[in-house]
Amino acid sequence: MIHIRRASLSDVEQLTGLVEQYRGFYNQEANSNTQQFLHNRLSMNESIVFVAEEGDQLVGFAQCYPTFSTVALAEIWLLNDVFVHPDFRRRHIAEQLMVETEAAAKKAGAARIWLRTAHLNAPAQALYEGRGWVHDDVFKRYDLVF
Repeated sequence: MIHIRRASLSDVEQLTGLVEQYRGFYNQEANSNTQQFLHNRLSMNESIVFVAEEGDQLVGFAQCYPTFSTVALAEIWLLNDVFVHPDFRRRHIAEQLMVETEAAAKKAGAARIWLRTAHLNAPAQALYEGRGWVHDDVFKRYDLVF
């Protein structure tokens, strides 16, 4: 049985393995800084992470970064990461993580949640659209990479 809950600092070590797999999906090399990055985000309350666990094993996560919108004059959340271990996919775990994330953002008073996903990530796009998320055709995205 899958249980969704908010992550704590005690989850960082196990969560690190999942995050490294997630980063690998986006063609990123393993990085020895991942565990410290997660520890910092959680200890400084800079991100909100929900984990999916089966027994004592973490099998998925969703990570959000609360921020603000001047236009909306409100808090908004960036749903930056959603990942389920390949052995646990097709069990609606990502959807359960989304439900928890959406409820928490609403409870926190956020005006909206936004996310980005790879153009070729059709399974993720189907999940988001199936949950009522709307593709943005109004704004263009620009990045300045250092």
